[in-house]
Amino acid sequence: MSNPESSPAEVVCEGRQAAGVELMEPREVPLGGPRAMSVRRTLPQRHRSLIGAWCFLDHYGPDVVSESGGMEVAPHPHTGLQTVSWLFAGEIEHRDSAGNVAMVRPKEVNLMTAGRGISHSEVSTPDSTVLHGAQLWVALPDAVRDTDPGFEHYAPAEIGGEGWRAHVFLGSLLGDSSPVATFTPLLGAEVVLDPGTTLCVPVDPAFELGVLVDRGSVAVGGVEARAADLAYVPPGADELVLVAGAEGARLLVLGGPPFGESIVMWWNFVGRTHDEVVAYRSAWQEQITGADGEVVPDGRQVAPGRFGVVPDQPLSPIPAPVLPNARLRERR
Repeated sequence: MSNPESSPAEVVCEGRQAAGVELMEPREVPLGGPRAMSVRRTLPQRHRSLIGAWCFLDHYGPDVVSESGGMEVAPHPHTGLQTVSWLFAGEIEHRDSAGNVAMVRPKEVNLMTAGRGISHSEVSTPDSTVLHGAQLWVALPDAVRDTDPGFEHYAPAEIGGEGWRAHVFLGSLLGDSSPVATFTPLLGAEVVLDPGTTLCVPVDPAFELGVLVDRGSVAVGGVEARAADLAYVPPGADELVLVAGAEGARLLVLGGPPFGESIVMWWNFVGRTHDEVVAYRSAWQEQITGADGEVVPDGRQVAPGRFGVVPDQPLSPIPAPVLPNARLRERR
């Protein structure tokens, strides 16, 4: 998914730790247009930009497509990251410039590696009446951030016990593991708890964790989180205690060891310096604009360039926003 903001803020990201569980509330971000759906963004925030390598978290729906217009995200670029798509309801067609075409469906993860550069589109299918899910980004460490673009799809089996069910789509949790490859240790799982259920989850004490509540409520380490909240749990504990409220809960558990690197994230790019991000933006604009400076219509592009061309996609590519007047800051 593209970052749809017309004037995206610079994000300087550094890992940090906290003494206890932090509760982070979302901010609403419209995808654009009078009928367009909006998303609830809980990462990054001013005081916390990463949880492990997770650097971006959008949560959306349930949205009635006939009212919101659904999802129609035209070709746009990414660098230095992986995108992770997870749906609760609906269906979205993914197309990318590496030639991958796949459907995003509930309980099935799609992971796209941007690496040195990729472009892709995401459009909800005509059969989707409701859209509901999460779009996540993972920062790539410096040593591999210029890797080749790639794509993986995985449908994890449901596991469960008394009062709970789960699907582990990245890493290992509750006795199950995902085969999907990542460049840093990561955890990603959907967990559903029946009303009043207490679930004690063994976790790696080196991981910091994020618990995103999709519906209902859950106490995370004694701190209550409600729908759309993100609870942050610092490293150090070998067990995550989740206690569902009276309505039960559905949530995503995300995590990884502190990233340990600073990144500069602007629009759809993850880099390390201002100049890198400027170069990424220029490369995209040169790829999608003609001699008159206007975006080439109907899905045609001037040249494949760094980001490639999304095949069989008639939507015109999304132009990059204007950079801020000040230099994008970097922190070491």
